[in-house]
Amino acid sequence: MTVREIATEVVETDILILGGGMAGCGAAVEAAYWAKPLGLKVTLVDKAAIDRSGPVAMGLSAINTYMGMDGKVSMNPRAPERYAEYVTNDQMGLARQDLVYDVGRHVDGTVRLFEKWGLPIWKDEAGNFTKSGEWQVMISGESYKIIVAEAAKNAIGTLGDKGQIIERVYITHLLKDEKEPDRVCGAVGFSVREDKFYVFKAKVVICILGGAVHVFRPRSQGEGFGRSWMPPFLAGTTYALTLQAGGELTQMDVTFVPPRFKDSYGPVGTFFLLFKTPATNAYGEPYVDAYKSETGKWAPYSNAKPVPTPVRNYDMILCAQEGKTPFLMHTNKVVERYQKEITDPKELKKKLKEYEAEAWEDFLDMTIAGATNWAAHNIDPMEKPMELQLSDSVFIGSHASSTGAWVCGAEDLMPAEYKADFPAQYNCMTTVLGLFTAGCGVGACAHKFSSGSHAQGRIVAKSAIRFANDKKDYKPTVSDDTINKLKEVVYRPFALYDEKSTYTTMPDVNPNYISPHSFLFR
Repeated sequence: MTVREIATEVVETDILILGGGMAGCGAAVEAAYWAKPLGLKVTLVDKAAIDRSGPVAMGLSAINTYMGMDGKVSMNPRAPERYAEYVTNDQMGLARQDLVYDVGRHVDGTVRLFEKWGLPIWKDEAGNFTKSGEWQVMISGESYKIIVAEAAKNAIGTLGDKGQIIERVYITHLLKDEKEPDRVCGAVGFSVREDKFYVFKAKVVICILGGAVHVFRPRSQGEGFGRSWMPPFLAGTTYALTLQAGGELTQMDVTFVPPRFKDSYGPVGTFFLLFKTPATNAYGEPYVDAYKSETGKWAPYSNAKPVPTPVRNYDMILCAQEGKTPFLMHTNKVVERYQKEITDPKELKKKLKEYEAEAWEDFLDMTIAGATNWAAHNIDPMEKPMELQLSDSVFIGSHASSTGAWVCGAEDLMPAEYKADFPAQYNCMTTVLGLFTAGCGVGACAHKFSSGSHAQGRIVAKSAIRFANDKKDYKPTVSDDTINKLKEVVYRPFALYDEKSTYTTMPDVNPNYISPHSFLFR
């Protein structure tokens, strides 16, 4: 099939949301609310299906950003000021405190929405949220993303013919207005299910297409090759499209390398925070803060409590260089601690059953591969320690890392020194007119996690609606020639494969192109 035979579908809208992850769903909910009285059209586009799209697709066992300012928590509430301080310390000073604070002052409302929509949040006997750490709330979150996506669908549905969700369309390029070359006015992409090329024209574009995984070769091998901690389908589209449109990026030299359970990339947060599980090197020695002679030069941040993520991870690297691996999470030590603390046999039995159930649920909620790996090897984490290792590097802006676009902050928070970068001041707009982002797309604003990304999606949508309403008479200008050139570029790999695949006896090994599988091997 030639490019000319592939149908082109043009979609005109006012608010174009690219990406259906947590930030995208947050943007959809908020955009629908504000767009309805203004008569604006909202279109959400996702390359997958939003029910299981984005890093939360498999589920989560905790909400990692929650202040608890209403006091209905099992630990002391935390103010947004403390949150901004914590994130700044954890990122060794590399943080936009205005952006971080903005997330902190809005995130509790998002968590309350999650509860309203049906997300099971753990509660104590008094009915308060169970906080496992300073910022964390435990959930039964296997269906977390489905619940959040359903709310987004319902919100878009209230707009009638002014609301639209298009799934299975992979966005490849942003469109620039030909009369205003510094302005983004849409996007193009292709259907992954049918021979159709999509052209989206809009007053405003919210690009929330996730971070970047597989930039570095994954550790996984054999049948699991390509498996990564963050989803392998995060292709860096947010960063690439922003850069190609002329937007400024920040902290793209900062990669995130988290410690995870070996072989399955299982989560460690619940074991560290909820169960207070000790982790050591192979000699039973704590490795965190064990290399002050090296990490102390990064004071004052290296002396912060809790120990910043980069310092903890570098401690692991230094320890590995000394040959003191493997690293071990002593899940069995939790059992030993309970046996010492609880003298009543019935209470002890109950507590051990509770620990066993919660430990397995942690994996079944968000990393099923971890549970199946334990079961396949007949391993009981209550009886022996589990091995840890650092995962492969990723580029993300919503976990304990902060790559992304340089964006405008809230008017009441952004320092004067930043305002010169944004002549048109709309919260979460990039340095390109009409192009907004959130979640992993926003740089220098780490520790949003799922709830903060959703909250920032709501923040950016409200700002984008204001922009679209301020520019309500605007009409995008994009020529057919531009569209046809982009269409040819998008489908060029198909033509190249048809022309060159017989050059070698094995199509996967060819000097003219590289297959996705071969790309992973580097």
